[in-house]
Amino acid sequence: MEEEGKITKGKYAADISSIREAHDRIKSLVHKTPLLSSTSLNVLSGRQLYFKCECLQKGGAFKFRGACNAVFSLNDEDASKGVVTHSSGNHAAALALAAKLRGIPSYIVIPKNAPTCKIENVKRYGGQIVWSEPSVQSREEVANKVWQKTGAIFIHPYNDGRILSGQGTISLEILEQAPHIDTLVVPISGGGLISGIALAAKSINPAIRILAAEPKGADDAAQSKAAGRIIRLPETDTIADGLRAFLGDFTWPVVRDLVEDIITVEDSEIIKAMKLCFEILKVVVEPSGAIGLAAVLSDTFQNNPSWKECNNIGIVLSGGNVDLAVLWDSLKKGK
Repeated sequence: MEEEGKITKGKYAADISSIREAHDRIKSLVHKTPLLSSTSLNVLSGRQLYFKCECLQKGGAFKFRGACNAVFSLNDEDASKGVVTHSSGNHAAALALAAKLRGIPSYIVIPKNAPTCKIENVKRYGGQIVWSEPSVQSREEVANKVWQKTGAIFIHPYNDGRILSGQGTISLEILEQAPHIDTLVVPISGGGLISGIALAAKSINPAIRILAAEPKGADDAAQSKAAGRIIRLPETDTIADGLRAFLGDFTWPVVRDLVEDIITVEDSEIIKAMKLCFEILKVVVEPSGAIGLAAVLSDTFQNNPSWKECNNIGIVLSGGNVDLAVLWDSLKKGK
């Protein structure tokens, strides 16, 4: 491995220093999640696979790392005003939980069509829910009104250096648990997860490959990568409700520069990967969390000569917050 620091400090919204600082800040608050392997899945994929189980993180997803880092980075005066965000998914619950741990209020703007299980998580952690319409514009307008009324500090779900730094702590753990991993496959949506992971992993081992996994029904990141600029879709259509966001100005440069490729998969492939996680790994994974395995098993990956040297692959199982009614319907469709 080459020495750390090959990524220019200040070029991106986070770097290895901010990620190590985040690790020191949150390590007593987050779970060091297990790295699982399975002989059956190794045989099925033809590679050695290592599953980073962020589905077992507090709050049920990796989002707690970034939210925790953001909340505990605040000085006491700012923290006393509370925090606000808009999110339909795991960031909502993560921020509510992080705020609860610090003893400050959280105001969570949630669209009316959000998954029930994720709404219940926010309530469980004491977040004050403020409803919005499903559109991004409505979410942002409502969050702005809450900010004006309360003075709460806005914590973006992914386009924030503190968030990137928190998510990057996953790489520190993975490469400590299995230093020989040569490839990381990570879900992509707004890009906070993969940006933090890429910045840390590439600083520790510049030769490591970073691949993104994305649903074909929400392939804005793949289109952005191909076009060389951020592409926003008029609409998305995928079972992976956590992967419908678009890249931000903090995350796009990292994806553009450090992510080697984006593998897109059908919803049917995601459902099959979920079943494999349940049946073989014995872990509950939401669609967004299973997409990395779907990507590695896809014909796109398996038949691409560019990836034949990817022998030891780390796959991030990013979350496990599943709406059970949707789950049963999905599994039936996947038969």
